[in-house]
Amino acid sequence: MPPEKDVLGPVLKGDRVTLRPPQEEDLPLFCEWFSRPEVTRTLLTRFPPSLEAEREWFARTTASRNDVVWVIAAADRAVGISGIHQIEWINRTAITGTLIGDPADWGHGFGSEATRLRTGFAFDELNLERLETSSLAHNVGMHRALEKVGYTRIGTRRHFHYSRGQWYDAVMFELLREDYAAKSGT
Repeated sequence: MPPEKDVLGPVLKGDRVTLRPPQEEDLPLFCEWFSRPEVTRTLLTRFPPSLEAEREWFARTTASRNDVVWVIAAADRAVGISGIHQIEWINRTAITGTLIGDPADWGHGFGSEATRLRTGFAFDELNLERLETSSLAHNVGMHRALEKVGYTRIGTRRHFHYSRGQWYDAVMFELLREDYAAKSGT
């Protein structure tokens, strides 16, 4: 069943990162992240959003009962964003995603831990049964983070995204509740 009120996400604490609800003050930083070509080359986003577009996204997300979103904070500094999107409450499925916004923060395990925390919340608190995500084929850091948590590759969408004069494939991943429980011991 969908929550009775708007959901941004409760605070979830890990060893390296804390997931916290986004705030309007975070929006300029999101715009900065999406303006970095080295960041957007791993995403389906082509153009950086304006601050007004980010405000509109924030208003939609705040009002949504089918999305849960967090800022990934390391040492009280925002390093990324993670979410559970398009929740289908009857089928108990959702789409997930994570972004580490500054390349200087890549490779420190922030994405892996955020993915683990978010996944635990999806299964343990939201009672979801299946999570799905996709990632451009060259985003191997995200693939490793997903696989550490238990996601498995289920296919490739060939020539899925055209950017910078070439086609990129997207790799699709899924995780079932039972596979997560077996991997995490819960």
